[in-house]
Amino acid sequence: MKLLRITAEELPLFKEKLDLTLYAQQRIAEEQKSILFPLFSNIYLNSATGFIGINASGKTSVLKVILLALEIINNEPINHIETRDILGDAKEVKLNMYFFSENTNEICRLETIIASKKSKSEGTNYSIVSESLWKKNVDEVTTRKAMLDFEGKEPAIIRSSQEEFLSDDVSIMIARNKKTKEHMRIVNLLKYTNENILPFSEDIPTEVITFLDPTIERLHFDENDNKTLIHLKFKGKEEILLNNPLELNNYLSSGTVKGMITFTLAQEVLQKGGYIVVDEVENHFNKEIVTTLMRFFMDSKLNKNGGTLIFSTHYPELLDEYDRNDSIFITRNRNGITVENLSNILKRNDIKKSDAYQSGFLEGTTPTYEAYMQLKKSIAASLA
Repeated sequence: MKLLRITAEELPLFKEKLDLTLYAQQRIAEEQKSILFPLFSNIYLNSATGFIGINASGKTSVLKVILLALEIINNEPINHIETRDILGDAKEVKLNMYFFSENTNEICRLETIIASKKSKSEGTNYSIVSESLWKKNVDEVTTRKAMLDFEGKEPAIIRSSQEEFLSDDVSIMIARNKKTKEHMRIVNLLKYTNENILPFSEDIPTEVITFLDPTIERLHFDENDNKTLIHLKFKGKEEILLNNPLELNNYLSSGTVKGMITFTLAQEVLQKGGYIVVDEVENHFNKEIVTTLMRFFMDSKLNKNGGTLIFSTHYPELLDEYDRNDSIFITRNRNGITVENLSNILKRNDIKKSDAYQSGFLEGTTPTYEAYMQLKKSIAASLA
C-alpha cells in the first residue's frame, strides 16, 4: 500500500484542517521520473518528502500524524500506536487516509473518526466511533485531479457495532488487509532524534560501517544464553569486548551510532518498500550523510519497491537537493500549526529553495526581527 494523501480535522495542536498530499502534483518532466516512484499511468509517488520549519513550528507533530495514519491502515490498535498522543484530549478527530493498493490495483479512501475518553486509572483511551472505506479501480481514474474524488460512491465497507470480534480501537482495515494480504513496513525513528542506542543485535552491513567510520575494522554481535557480546575492533588496535550496546557510545561518535541505525533500517525499507520516518534528520550528521540518505530514496534504479523517506529538518540547504517543490512542506506555528506545500508558494522549480526560505520570502520561516532584537537587548543588559 502507498499512502497518497492524509486529511485530519480537529487535532488540538493544529490551527486548521491538515491536508498532506504525498504524490507528485506538479507537471512531471521526463528527466524527473528517475527521482519518483511510478504507481500507475501518470501517477508518481514522491520518494522523499521533507518538512521544514523553525524551532517549535510543528514539524514533529506533523510526523506523528503521518505515523498515526500509516499504523491505522496497517491494522495497529490506536492505543498501541506510539504517536497517538497527537490526538490529545480531542472530543473527536476525523482522519481521511487515501492510499493505492498494489495487490488489488485500487485507490481507497478510509475515513476514521476517533474519540477520546479520559480516566484517572488508565489515562486517555481512544476508540473508533465510526469508519467507512471507499474504493475504485485505477481504470476509473481519468485525471490526477479526480483520482481521490469519491463523491457519489457508496462505501465498500462500513464499520458496524455488530462486529463483536473487532476491538474498538482497531480499524476495519484488518479484515481488508487479511483478504488482500497487504502489510506495510513502517520504521519510526522519532525516539532516536536525541538518543542513540542500537536497537538490534544483528550484524550491521560492513558497507554501512565503512561509510560512517572507515577506522572501524569489525563490529560483530554474539548471542549466547540470552546475552549479547559485542566485538569492536578498530584498524591497528586490539579488539574491544562489550556487554551492552550502550557502551558503544564510549567508543563511537553519536553520528556513527545514529547512522548505523538509520542506514541499516533504510536499507530494509528500500528492499521491501514501506516507510521510514526520521525527525530532525540532520542531528549528529554532516550534510553529505543526509543528502546520501535522500539520494538513495530518490534513485529509481536503487529504490525499485517504492520505499519512502519522510523527514523533518531545520536546514534549508537540504531543500536544494530537490528538483521539485511538491515534495517539500513548510510548517509554521502561529496560534496553531499550519502546513503548506512549497509548490503552492513557489510555482517554479528553478528558484533556489534555500535562498527563498532564508530570505523570509516564504514568511514564518525565520525568527522574527522583534524577537531577535529583544534577545540582543537582553544579552547586552546582562553584560552591562
